[in-house]
Amino acid sequence: MLHISKCIPQGQGLAPVLLKRAATLELDWDTRQKSRFAATDSTGRALGIFLPRGTVVRGGDVLVAEDGSLVRVVAAPQAVLRITHCSEHGTPFDLTRAAYHLGNRHVPIELTPAHLQIEPDHVLADMLRAMHLTVVATQAPFEPEGGAYTGGGHHHHGHRHDHDHGHSHGHDHGEAHAHAAGHSHAPGHDSHAHADCGHDHGHHHHR
Repeated sequence: MLHISKCIPQGQGLAPVLLKRAATLELDWDTRQKSRFAATDSTGRALGIFLPRGTVVRGGDVLVAEDGSLVRVVAAPQAVLRITHCSEHGTPFDLTRAAYHLGNRHVPIELTPAHLQIEPDHVLADMLRAMHLTVVATQAPFEPEGGAYTGGGHHHHGHRHDHDHGHSHGHDHGEAHAHAAGHSHAPGHDSHAHADCGHDHGHHHHR
């Protein structure tokens, strides 16, 4: 078994030609949160991974074996729930509301401009559909945002937040909370179901 104890985030500093030649290793999110596990790379080599405690491995990271060889990590497709706003009756801001409520529950969540992704949970799926969001079960790589639940691993795609740090984030929660309390939709879609969201849009359950 080949031992690995070093991880280079996103292969920083490595020549592209070396990354292209490297063996690959597909891992799901559950495994990538562990600092010690066994795996087999694309060339059939048995690997023993022993990383510093708290390390979280991301797709695109490069593992360095004891013999100096490189192994590029690929985020394996897995079961996830993909959350999008209802194109017919919602707005993109609905995703902000969903992220706020999921964050309050400390749910690992992948954020993108077009959709959110979480691990399968039927209770959360029902909650999101009640908020007029479309929830679809699918298979896809899962890369949740960095945070307390990731054990302090390096940040997911660090470029995403560089432009946000020049101002306070205090308004985000207030904005989302106010919208949740005073949530309204156009009156023209009351009490009917449609395939896009898979839920009823009647307002008898909203205030």
